[in-house]
Amino acid sequence: MLILHSFRLDDSVLGFAELRRRTGLPKGTLHRTLADMSAARLVDRTDLGYRLGGHLFELGMRASVERSLIEVATPFMEDLYVRTGETVHLGLLDGSEVVYLSKIGGHRQAAAPSRIGGRMPLHCTAIGKTLLAFSDTALRDDVLSHPLQQRTKHTIIAPGTLRAQLDRIHNDGVAYEFEESAAGVVCVGAPIWETEELVGAVSVTGPSHRFRPQAHATHVRAAADNIGYALTRRTRPE
Repeated sequence: MLILHSFRLDDSVLGFAELRRRTGLPKGTLHRTLADMSAARLVDRTDLGYRLGGHLFELGMRASVERSLIEVATPFMEDLYVRTGETVHLGLLDGSEVVYLSKIGGHRQAAAPSRIGGRMPLHCTAIGKTLLAFSDTALRDDVLSHPLQQRTKHTIIAPGTLRAQLDRIHNDGVAYEFEESAAGVVCVGAPIWETEELVGAVSVTGPSHRFRPQAHATHVRAAADNIGYALTRRTRPE
């Protein structure tokens, strides 16, 4: 796990020396472990070093909750993309972060910092604020009790201001981001419910010079509701 977690989102290949530096493992232990992982197709050895193996993708696609959510959500995300012409995200809560499971965008998509499999803080994205607003009080209090990272000059880092916004999101059923995660990016998101369980959130992201997220709030809420209904029908057909 030390070796696997050494690979960051932007890494494609890591050399042996860099893996040793990041893991802190002894040279012999690292050699033996990499050999075993190569045999199991968890990593591939190349001329430049090591990269994550294809078997990890196969294992990841067997993760039942995430796979089911992606399978059910994809048609509704595609409809939302056709309707808005902007980038559509699907994310879920993991600890105090949002993890992006899927992303649909065209040739002119906004330069958002999100990536499939990537993570972002909860307080600065529409999906993150949606998940935080509808999560339990303990998580909200924990997030607000720690310093909030200021990613842009528009990021809300005052706990009282963010708490008030989360209350509004909870009442309205929709969250907005206005250049809080990255300059020039705006977004609108809504929660996905499977019966009464919060399972994720969906959002539409676009560049601030042309996209007006308020105009698409109804579309995003409808997509999130439809995903939730479809999930409920799949697990509880009665």
